[in-house]
Amino acid sequence: MNIVEIIAKKRDGFALNAEEIAFFVSGVNNGSIPDYQTSALLMAIYLNGMNDEETALLTDAMAKSGDTMDLSFIDGIKVDKHSSGGVGDKVTLAVAPMVAACGLSVAKMSGRGLGFSGGTIDKLESISGFRTTLSEQEFTQYVKRDGIAIMGQTKNVAPADKKLYALRDVTGTVASLPLIAASIMSKKLACNSDAIVLDVKSGDGAFMKTTEDAVKLAEKMVAIGLRHGKKTVAAVTNMNQPLGFAAGNALEVKEAVDTLKGNGPSVFLELCLVIGSFMLVLGEKAESISQAKQALAKTIENGSAYAKFKQFVANQGGDVSQIENTELLPKAKYVLPVIAPQNGTVSAVCGEKIGNACIEVGAGRIEKNDLIDHATGVVVSKKIGDEVKSGDILAYVHANDEAKGKKAVETVMSAYEFGDAVKQKMLLAYVDKDGVHYE
Repeated sequence: MNIVEIIAKKRDGFALNAEEIAFFVSGVNNGSIPDYQTSALLMAIYLNGMNDEETALLTDAMAKSGDTMDLSFIDGIKVDKHSSGGVGDKVTLAVAPMVAACGLSVAKMSGRGLGFSGGTIDKLESISGFRTTLSEQEFTQYVKRDGIAIMGQTKNVAPADKKLYALRDVTGTVASLPLIAASIMSKKLACNSDAIVLDVKSGDGAFMKTTEDAVKLAEKMVAIGLRHGKKTVAAVTNMNQPLGFAAGNALEVKEAVDTLKGNGPSVFLELCLVIGSFMLVLGEKAESISQAKQALAKTIENGSAYAKFKQFVANQGGDVSQIENTELLPKAKYVLPVIAPQNGTVSAVCGEKIGNACIEVGAGRIEKNDLIDHATGVVVSKKIGDEVKSGDILAYVHANDEAKGKKAVETVMSAYEFGDAVKQKMLLAYVDKDGVHYE
């Protein structure tokens, strides 16, 4: 088989078959196909797309390029959850212990943040001593015994995806729906849970800027999951402003803990109930979404979700005293207010600009090897629909470098617009085996 012929076939708009896709992924993985030819095929895919069968075949080949987890000895249905990423998205931190407290096992591999989208692993590492690198034996032991474990992605999970993503990032081919879907779902399939719930973000604080594009991505990923025998649902959710109030690692841990204690932002809890309910229904721990929401809300009311989170942190070496008293989490030296310049109604809080402000103070990274400052970030006080007066505080920037903090204040200020506000819905649509359902 010849890679040049495969490139030419996709260049001319034809679908690739299973053997051709397997040959390509194997060549990327073992280095026999040079980067310039890999890049050429990625560009051909970007320009001409892939049908559902091609995308599923690519996903399968990427998933099989490395190790797969064996969760078969853990009783019951195992449900995985994935978010496409957004500003202030700390859902996993709250929803995983809520779901585990309902008796459904959560075995999750999570990633680090890149760009304006934060990573669950970075957030967890805000907790002193918390270990995100676990052996497979430890990981499965915690899931089997306590129903919850979260670890960083290992080097051997879908290694072909890592190589392809590195090239996509520098060849302008990141924004390809089949390549995005295959990248996400190859890692989900390698983790080998029985069911998958996807949270696909839509808005200016997400990679998918429109609901239409987010639904298309959700459809592709659900089709892949179903094709591989996984019960799969994708929720398309609103990311037109930061989720909750906090954006930044330790700040988000605090907000997640507050939520588990019953004191978190209502809109954040609403999304946790939505995502968690899909998980419980797929995991056959609830017969309906309404029943699932009631069960999840009860874990907040009776303290079982908070207790499960503390157990999870203790298992993985974290300092539980920082959960019991979140004032002990890392704190920034400077807390700088962002002042409203006028009277009016907040009509926009650009999530991407808030995320960029987080990067400016070190809470996010531009390159994969950039170091994170866990103490820094942004906490918004006013959101879409809120009335403000000139001089009110719109947000606070948390920084350890005053000059960077002042620059981030300007960025946050530019995120705010005033005028007529449109009511924000959290759940925009969802996709399941029966198709797309708009809310």
